[in-house]
Amino acid sequence: MKLYDTQSRGLKEAGSTDGIINVYCCGPTVYRDAHVGNLRTFMLADLFSRVSELNGNKVKLIQNITDVGHMSEDFTGDDKILAQATIEKISPLEIARKYEEKFHKDLSALNIKPADAYPRASETIELMQSLITDLIEKGFAYVGGDKTVYFDAQKFESYGAISGNKLESLIPGHKFEQHNDGAKKFHADWALWKTAGNRTEMIWDSPWGPGFPGWHIECSAMSLKLLDQHVDVHVGGIDLRFPHHENERAQSNAVIGHEAVDLWVHGEHLLFEGKKMSKSSGNVVLLDDLISRGIDPLALRLCFLENRYRSQMDLTWNSIMAADETLKRWRNKMSTWGQAATVTVDSEIETWLSDDLDTPKVILRLREIEKSELNNKRELFLYADQVLALDLDRGVVVRELTEHMQTLLAERVKARNEKRWADSDSLRIELEELGLKISDTPEGQTWI
Repeated sequence: MKLYDTQSRGLKEAGSTDGIINVYCCGPTVYRDAHVGNLRTFMLADLFSRVSELNGNKVKLIQNITDVGHMSEDFTGDDKILAQATIEKISPLEIARKYEEKFHKDLSALNIKPADAYPRASETIELMQSLITDLIEKGFAYVGGDKTVYFDAQKFESYGAISGNKLESLIPGHKFEQHNDGAKKFHADWALWKTAGNRTEMIWDSPWGPGFPGWHIECSAMSLKLLDQHVDVHVGGIDLRFPHHENERAQSNAVIGHEAVDLWVHGEHLLFEGKKMSKSSGNVVLLDDLISRGIDPLALRLCFLENRYRSQMDLTWNSIMAADETLKRWRNKMSTWGQAATVTVDSEIETWLSDDLDTPKVILRLREIEKSELNNKRELFLYADQVLALDLDRGVVVRELTEHMQTLLAERVKARNEKRWADSDSLRIELEELGLKISDTPEGQTWI
């Protein structure tokens, strides 16, 4: 199986360690709900794991939970969880657990398999401190003038291999912690352990005084410990390429003396209705927003599958609703294709899944199979669904219609056939007032 490796800028074979593929996926910072863009990245790790297992491999997946240490974007404000705790007037721990629980709920709704472990930053403080101590002893870290421990970026010669950013080109004062008030040796050095200062919550004792971990150190500490100092595939969003993954690579490699990660795999940005999702744009979409509209959460998964993971994607409500209709149609057809539980391997699907997760071609292949005269459509769909995880064999719950509803639906079909669009719209409104949700597809009128 080949994946695009960000560091080498090309396709690489995804190997395994002792017959097990070690995967590390950067998890959420649990101070708010994960939006659909975050969920796209989390699904990437699931997609890779499912294909690997379909190919006969075993996968060990670790996904961290950042519940401390992730500062606001300019790195001068509060930790994100502390800031949200102030807003919601509950404790930081309650904030973290609240949004961690919602994160797991969203993953389940998208059929994303649980990781083998979800280590929390707040529960691995000693592990991080041990790694920082090793970095200091090896000459890659130092205690700054402000009693914060910094990574000495100039000591790591291959910095920038993932992102292409070179230390000499980084601008002092860059928002990603590249400021220097005299406490650092070099403006691009980053904090491994931050001194507590005036902070009174979420701090721990350390050899360097009370404080809390920097953001990047947790992923190095967790991945090296839980995956035996070797990550076959490291997954994350493209926004983490710099500085997070660049800094993580430097920390991990400095400690063990060689590359800790074989493959760096990044999911591209997700736009919504043509714009980057942000609070200021008012277009942040959560999975709950789909559910509240009566849309199957797996319609979102299908939307993601219709786009290549490393291509920028523009999600729209129309595309989500179209995916929802496709799911209903496929599930209905699956029931008409029989009840067999056996699967039949499709060589084209098998090839495309192993070719850098080319799921758009897989979806096109399913549409082709759907329209074909093949007599094993159900078995081919079941084979693909082992990876797609769209619950294609679930079936569709058909709503029981009253006689009045049936009459109105028939009248609306007639109105549309006669191109009486005003009457069609009026009948739609009447049906929706009765509790039906009406959709018009190329195959005709549907309802739930």
